[in-house]
Amino acid sequence: MSREGKLAKNTMIIAIGTFLPKLASFVTLPILTGCLTKEEYGAYDLIAVLVSLLLPAATLQIQAAAFRFLIDERENDESIKTIITNIVCFIIPTSLIALVIMFFILTGQNMLIRVFICLYFLADIVVNAARQVCRGLNRNMDYSMSAVLSAAGKVIFTVICVLWLRAGLLGTVISLFAASTFSLLYLLVKVRLLRYFDLRCFRADKLREMLRYSWPMVPNSMSAWVMRVSDRLVVTAFMGISANAVYAVANKIPSLLNLAQNTFTMAWQENASIVSKDSDASEYYSSMFRTMFDLQAGFFGVLIAATPLLFRLLIRGDYAEAYFQIPILFVAMFFFSMSTFLGGIYVAYKRSRSVGVTTTIAAAINLVTDLASIRWIGLYAASGSTLISYIFLFLFRIRDVQKIVRVRYDLRHVLLVLGVMTLESVLCFRQRMLFNVLNILIGVALFFVLNRGFLRAVLRKLAGMRRR
Repeated sequence: MSREGKLAKNTMIIAIGTFLPKLASFVTLPILTGCLTKEEYGAYDLIAVLVSLLLPAATLQIQAAAFRFLIDERENDESIKTIITNIVCFIIPTSLIALVIMFFILTGQNMLIRVFICLYFLADIVVNAARQVCRGLNRNMDYSMSAVLSAAGKVIFTVICVLWLRAGLLGTVISLFAASTFSLLYLLVKVRLLRYFDLRCFRADKLREMLRYSWPMVPNSMSAWVMRVSDRLVVTAFMGISANAVYAVANKIPSLLNLAQNTFTMAWQENASIVSKDSDASEYYSSMFRTMFDLQAGFFGVLIAATPLLFRLLIRGDYAEAYFQIPILFVAMFFFSMSTFLGGIYVAYKRSRSVGVTTTIAAAINLVTDLASIRWIGLYAASGSTLISYIFLFLFRIRDVQKIVRVRYDLRHVLLVLGVMTLESVLCFRQRMLFNVLNILIGVALFFVLNRGFLRAVLRKLAGMRRR
């Protein structure tokens, strides 16, 4: 199978595992915003943030090493056992230590909520490591099915615990824990991951090699966390937890653009790693940069045009002021998506240190900008600092990655498309019917004009599958 064919196949498979969890978040959003108080929803958002902060610190991101190292050892059962055994022997004790720390950090919640948060944290760590193992073993369908089960479980248990039983924040945390647990059980049974665990295969030297690759990902993840979450903490500190709830809601619709990026990038990282040894790697990466840029810009155009309708359908409660943050966050998510694509090249060449350095600098810019402007412009400080930091991250990486491999791009095309995206953002912000209709026309035209070649290729592929 060609590179493009393999990338398309993996993208479609992984799309199942990335789209449905996001869809589950949107299905449960009206329930959570309608059944939880602003204070409870703000606390729920901060809990999710805390988990995303501690997970990479507790594991030193060794699950990222699982994916990258297994790609090179797919045909060697002994090496597979060594890699997986080392991962298990590392993450279990470190996770338990992190659980104890988390339990005492959460002193503001009652005992039962703290217990279930810790259980959710443990389940989330283990299931994420198991999914990366599946990706490394080229079991992408099992990866996606695990995510589907997690998404379905989240919806079902949220309906039962939050909507029906009215269990509030406790019910929300129980739902998250149950969803992750069912997802993990599926992988243990279907992929039979435990057959790869053998203490006789533990190798301290291999563990050190994997940690040398993975630990620079920790400042990257922590810095990415700062860029995503410092806004929430600053908003909470200066404006209160209700304002944090408003800002959390504002992020929900722009995160759909991140969904498109996640779907492509997870498949892209595998292809980029395999192609890194080929003589035409530069041409391939340049071609994929153009493809990724146009796809993301196309999705941006359609989604921001649909924002007025999506906001009315998905958001319940007193969150009207969240709408005005959305256009800014959409542009920020676009630059983040392109930065993540470039990060895939770092992963391909095992330059994990470069990933951490670029993200750390961007995170510092985000935090300083946020703190400097929050008293003057309120919530716009959070969305504005996010946009500035992600623009910097993209510009930094597009220059820095040239030191590894030449990635060519058409600057005039980039600037023209960014100009159209800026126009769409302004029209969305104005909230007038005429502008909304015009935005829909521009968004649909942008998507089809930029991606007509890609769409033709997909249609030919589907037509060929029907003939078979």
